[in-house]
Amino acid sequence: MKVLVIGGGGREHALAWKLKQSEGVEQVFVAPGNAGTARDVQLTNLPITDKVALREWVQANGIGLTVVGPEAPLAAGVVDEFRAHGLAIFGPTQKAAQLESSKAFSKAFMQRHGIPTAEYQAFTDPVQAHAYVDAKGAPIVVKADGLAAGKGVVVAMSPAEAHEAIDFMLLDNTLGVAHNEGGARVVIEEFLEGEEASFIVLCDGVNALALATSQDHKRLLDADQGPNTGGMGAYSPAPVVTPAVHQRAMDEVILPTLRGMAADGIPYTGFLYAGLMITPDGRVKTLEFNCRMGDPETQPIMMRLKSNLAQVLLSATRAELDRVTLDWDPRVALGVVLAAAGYPLNPRKGDPITGLPADEVDRMVFHAGTADANGQVAVSGGRVLCVTALADTVAAAQKRAYSVVNGIQFDGMQCRRDIGFRAL
Repeated sequence: MKVLVIGGGGREHALAWKLKQSEGVEQVFVAPGNAGTARDVQLTNLPITDKVALREWVQANGIGLTVVGPEAPLAAGVVDEFRAHGLAIFGPTQKAAQLESSKAFSKAFMQRHGIPTAEYQAFTDPVQAHAYVDAKGAPIVVKADGLAAGKGVVVAMSPAEAHEAIDFMLLDNTLGVAHNEGGARVVIEEFLEGEEASFIVLCDGVNALALATSQDHKRLLDADQGPNTGGMGAYSPAPVVTPAVHQRAMDEVILPTLRGMAADGIPYTGFLYAGLMITPDGRVKTLEFNCRMGDPETQPIMMRLKSNLAQVLLSATRAELDRVTLDWDPRVALGVVLAAAGYPLNPRKGDPITGLPADEVDRMVFHAGTADANGQVAVSGGRVLCVTALADTVAAAQKRAYSVVNGIQFDGMQCRRDIGFRAL
C-alpha cells in the first residue's frame, strides 16, 4: 500500500516516519514535506498543497490511505474533497474541524452538550470586550477565534495585558482569522488553575481510541515563563493523567464530544486533541480542542507506538476502531523543540543548520521548519526541529535528548532546558 501524509511540519515528519515502518506499506509520500523528510530515502516529498490537485494525484497514483497532519487543510475541506471521490482519508470534515478552527463554535458546542470547560464570552466589538475584562478582572484568558498556529492565546495576568491582547487580536488583527466569516473575533474565558495535559484520541465517528498520554510546554522560556508558543517540547507518558483522570477524560469529554457531534449531524472522524486542565482535586476541564495531533506531542507519542499505524488508521476510516488495541513501548519519550531566532512573533528564516546526527530508532531529530538551501539544511519556520529520545526514565530521556541538542547549531537558536521538569 502507498500512503500520503499531508503537511510539512514536525508532526507530519513523525507520522510519516512511523507509517513507513508499518508492515504492508511500500511507499510514503509527504505533501509538501520538509528537509527532514527529503533526507529520508524511504520518504518522498510531493510539492502539492491544493486539495483538488492532491486528490487528483492520489487517484492517479493508487494511494490507499491519506493522513492529514495540520489544521489548515482540514479547515479548507480536504477531507470532504477526498471523500466525495470515495478515497480513504483520515481526518475530520470541514464542518467537524470547526471544533478547532472556531473557538466560538467549540465553546458553544461544549456548553450545549455539557462538556466541562471554562466560563466564557465571545466578542467582535472591542469596546464590549474591554468592558468584560474590566468587570471580570485578571488573570483571564484571551483567545483569537480562528487558526493562529498555536499562538492565538494570551494568558493575561493583569487587566492591562488582557486589554493589549484584545486590541492586538481585534483591532490589529495581525493573527488573521482565515476560516471564520465576519472578521476578527475573540473568546475571553476564565483562568483555570491546575496542570495541563494533552489527551489525544483516534475517532471513527462512533468509537474513540486513546493514544498514549502526553504533556507539552507552551511557554517559550524555562519554568513556564515568556510568551505562549505552539509548543517548546513534550514528553509521554504524562504522570498527571492518572487512571482516574484518564477515565474522567473519556467519560466527561471525549465520548460526550463524539455523541454531541453525531447528534448535531457532524460525525467526528480523525485525530481529536483535547487540551485538558486537571485541577488539584482531580477534576477535568477542557481548555480547547484541536482536530489533529499536537505538535510537539506527536513526536514522543510516535516514538512509543509499536502498533502498525497504517492498519490502525485504515480501520478508523472504516469505523472499525472498536476492534483495535494499541501496543506501546513502556519507556519514556521526550522531545525538545529548537526554535528560530525571533520566534514566536518574528522568526528569522535562512540560517544554516549544522550538527544534525544520523537517525536512530530510539533517538530522532524530527524536522519542522526546515528547507533545503543549495544542499544545506536551513531554517524555514518558527519551530525548526524536535529532538526526541526514548529512555527508561524521564531524567534519562531528557539527558539523551539534550546531548543531541548540544551538538546542533544555527544562529539565534532558542530552546528550553527544562522539558519534562513537571515529571521529574
